Amino acid sequence: MNVITLAGSPRSPSRSAALLTIAQRWLEGRGIKVTPWNVFNFNAEDLLYAHFDSPALNDFVRQLAGADGVIISTPIYKASFSGALKTLLDLLPERAFEHKVVLPLATGGSAGHMLALDYALKPVLNALKAQEILHGVFSEDSQITRYDGDPLLSAALEGRLLESLETFTRALERQSQFSPLHISSAL
Repeated sequence: MNVITLAGSPRSPSRSAALLTIAQRWLEGRGIKVTPWNVFNFNAEDLLYAHFDSPALNDFVRQLAGADGVIISTPIYKASFSGALKTLLDLLPERAFEHKVVLPLATGGSAGHMLALDYALKPVLNALKAQEILHGVFSEDSQITRYDGDPLLSAALEGRLLESLETFTRALERQSQFSPLHISSAL
């Protein structure tokens, strides 16, 4: 299985990227290949001026086409996900997440931002034709006490994240059983 992680924070290091670090380590420990991406991998002018021919964007789209799943993490600002992430998602082809399991993650200052996953990010993921969008994980900033290098999460957050990763891997396994490639090879 092949998974792409996408960090949508305009800051580095960030709490939302720390969630992806832990997810990547956990998935790789189970033999899943993880390719990390960050909004910093893209030239800001390419994103702002919608350069669809950007080499980084084309490379990302190519790698995305070969992925089974995607984990997207973003900070929540003003009740929505980051503008940098939105700009990138706007440049993706209409069916970029077709046949993909997507796990959204987010961080924010308070639990009052929790619904931004459902009301802001998930509709965009749905518009990109995600096969299955899992229940996301929201973290209050105070639940991530160290996010540079070796992240440190509260026990409650770590438990929720690991439970979501278990669900994510089960969804990937389910999807691989019913993928067009798997079905045609079984015939």
